[in-house]
Amino acid sequence: MPYRRLPNTDQARLRALKAAMKMGNDTPPFKLACSQVTLQKVRYFLPVFEKSLLEQMSAYGFQVKKNKEYIALMKKAKLYISHFVQVLNFTIARGELPNSARKYYGISENSKQIPILNTEKSIIQLGDKIMKGEQERIANRGNPMTNPTMAVVRVHYEKFLEAYRYQKSLQETTNRALNKISELRFEADSIILNLWNEVEDSFSELSEELKRENSMKYGIVYVYRSHEKKKMVAKPKTNSVEDSTEDEQTDESEKQLLNSPMLFMN
Repeated sequence: MPYRRLPNTDQARLRALKAAMKMGNDTPPFKLACSQVTLQKVRYFLPVFEKSLLEQMSAYGFQVKKNKEYIALMKKAKLYISHFVQVLNFTIARGELPNSARKYYGISENSKQIPILNTEKSIIQLGDKIMKGEQERIANRGNPMTNPTMAVVRVHYEKFLEAYRYQKSLQETTNRALNKISELRFEADSIILNLWNEVEDSFSELSEELKRENSMKYGIVYVYRSHEKKKMVAKPKTNSVEDSTEDEQTDESEKQLLNSPMLFMN
């Protein structure tokens, strides 16, 4: 015996609401299997929910697009900062600068290692230190470092820093959109549950097969349990058993989106 399965993804919720809306538009009020009050809730809520989904996907898509540019700028800044420290170590090794010169840049005096730059925070912190340190060392009559010069390092560092701040703002926009969708899901589930209950009650005097057949026109989804060998007669895609697999896949992607900390390194 197939069982009714409520939507568990945003796309499934959207399909359920649209199916109910279509029946409401195509069916005379006195023939509807749901109340006018419930139908009005669907009519009011559907455009709000659909618009919020589009805004969330648009914000996320734009963040992904800009993230590619951001990663490139981050790698470039990391390269130049690391190279600057490497040249500093070579200069000290040749005896052109004392070990104490490392202190200008916030690096241990006897450290010959290049600091690990595997997070955005570490890149920003070291970049800021070496720029201030180079300025202070030159002010104390030191010769400017070359290949790369601090001017070149600064250009790439500031491009990365600007992109970092912009990416943060994009992430905040995406998170706001996700939070709004999260709030709307509860209302969507409540409307759909009430709608489906009304529809099934309306067809309760029919046989189980006819009840399901009529209910499915309103977007209700029935699925067979895995151990059942029977299969439902082919129906429109929104009501098919195959939709259960699609919903689970969509649900997984939505979970990843909600749970992922950032598109870029922290």
